[in-house]
Amino acid sequence: MNYLLHIGVMLGIYGMLALSTNLLIGFGGLLTMAQAAFYGLGAYAYALLSLKLGLPFYVTLPAAVALCALVGWLFGHAALRFRNEAFVLATIGFQMIVYVVLYNWTDLTRGPYGISGIPRPEFFGMGIESVPAYFVFTLVLFALVLAFVHLVVQSPFALSLKALRDDEAAAQTLGICPKGQYIKAMVFSSAVAAVPGVCFASYITYIDPTSFTLSESIFIACILLVGGSGNIAGPMSGVVFMIVLPELLRFVGLPDAVAANLREIIYGVLLIVLVYMKPKGLAGAYAVK
Repeated sequence: MNYLLHIGVMLGIYGMLALSTNLLIGFGGLLTMAQAAFYGLGAYAYALLSLKLGLPFYVTLPAAVALCALVGWLFGHAALRFRNEAFVLATIGFQMIVYVVLYNWTDLTRGPYGISGIPRPEFFGMGIESVPAYFVFTLVLFALVLAFVHLVVQSPFALSLKALRDDEAAAQTLGICPKGQYIKAMVFSSAVAAVPGVCFASYITYIDPTSFTLSESIFIACILLVGGSGNIAGPMSGVVFMIVLPELLRFVGLPDAVAANLREIIYGVLLIVLVYMKPKGLAGAYAVK
């Protein structure tokens, strides 16, 4: 049972990551390869504030969200001067910078040794220690993130963002400011990505830079390519597909090394087939260009 609940926790974490990325890719038409950077910043912010300052969860979570929102705002001002391939390259550069900082700033992050002993959240003196309890906790965080994203995508802001995505020149004639709206989307996306980072760090109780690499950002983007973007159903179907599939291979009886390589091959083949057959993904409303 704990194994299934663990899968549920990971579905919740990647579900929140997919929702955050969808704000940029699905609604803004901005293909980002830096979501794992904000995911990692949220995780490290929680770990350091909890361990070094002894701050409680109800302080560290908002602090991590605020930090990622600020970094997203600063990065947005620099990167959103570019479009299309140039913007993708800017996000890759940012992702690599964050990874290098996390890996080499050993006095703060302990570099490749990582940070261990990260505390679980506590409420009213009781810690969330068991897997079933953490599964419920993850569901609560996921529900809050889903509610926030739903409010955003139902707002006039999302309509203006989709107008820019579909035809930026036409949207500008209606008085919509591209840079201002895109920066807002970057801030929202970065802030939301901090939540699964906090959830992951407090669940595993150990983090190191290898969990927040460019490969992780590509994996998150692939979730949207498979499931679809531009709505809520697309990212959710992609998460279920991409997280549950490798777990099913465990029951085939293959060695772990073979199963891992087979998973990569299956992912590659499925991506090619889906992009060709269903450019909007399994349940998406927007075809990533």
